[in-house]
Amino acid sequence: MKTPQLFHVDAFTRVAFRGNSAGVVLDADGMSPAQMQALARELKHSETAFVLAPEDASHEVRIRYFTPTTEVPICGHATIAAHYARALALGLGETELRQKTGAGIQSIRIERAHGDYRVVMRQGAIEFGAPFASDLRHEIAHALGMTAHDLLPGAPLQVVSTGHSKVMVPMQSVNTLDALAPNHEALTALSARIGCNGYFPFVIDPVERATCGRMFAPAIGIPEDPVTGNANGPLGAYLVRHRLMPHDGRCLAFTGHQGRAIGRDGEVHVEVTVHEGEPVQVTIKGDAVLLFSAPLRL
Repeated sequence: MKTPQLFHVDAFTRVAFRGNSAGVVLDADGMSPAQMQALARELKHSETAFVLAPEDASHEVRIRYFTPTTEVPICGHATIAAHYARALALGLGETELRQKTGAGIQSIRIERAHGDYRVVMRQGAIEFGAPFASDLRHEIAHALGMTAHDLLPGAPLQVVSTGHSKVMVPMQSVNTLDALAPNHEALTALSARIGCNGYFPFVIDPVERATCGRMFAPAIGIPEDPVTGNANGPLGAYLVRHRLMPHDGRCLAFTGHQGRAIGRDGEVHVEVTVHEGEPVQVTIKGDAVLLFSAPLRL
């Protein structure tokens, strides 16, 4: 059995120490779930991806994801990081493959861009929860460190998922977004009630076709995630559903900015396929940079 190889990758950026850091372990088949969890806790990245051999012909790669406290079904930035590390290690050209995760099977494409790799991920089925009632809307706003008056009028707070759900929290002001100081205990308690662990407050710039967001998930050991593929992807579906950003009727493409408030700014390139005014498929693209790699001795 091959020796596991550990990689430290910053995803959704080409600049070291920006974007979202992830641990990646290639050839992790000999590791137990307990070892994976222990390593994720030791590394303290928001997620660490463990790349495993396929189980059958339906996919070429299997990946498990762990936060410092628990296993999660899928993670956007750790997926970008895992395939970036794998492409570097194997010297891959442009290619397409399928990965199996706790959220099912996703299509991955490896591209070349600006002399480096760019990873493209087709996310899972789009699911919308019911909009939250006024009282819960107020509770979530208060737990995030703002008031309901800071929310975007007429836009619902609701859970949206493309594999790992997040609460979409539309806001009016970037300054208020940057100043948020959430009550993590209150968010954790709310997560147990609503069945969703991540909160994604964001501001829309429809002219620039861009958004700016932050993501908090203290219930799964992530006080704040710098740049989140599994938030910006569902956000694209949300923008289409509620007609909050113009598009050509076939595709909405925009750039999700995140991480600036904590000095880890990065970008997620999002494309949403639209049919008869509704979102039907979400794809995210991301760059990455390798900080180091080393054999992992357990």
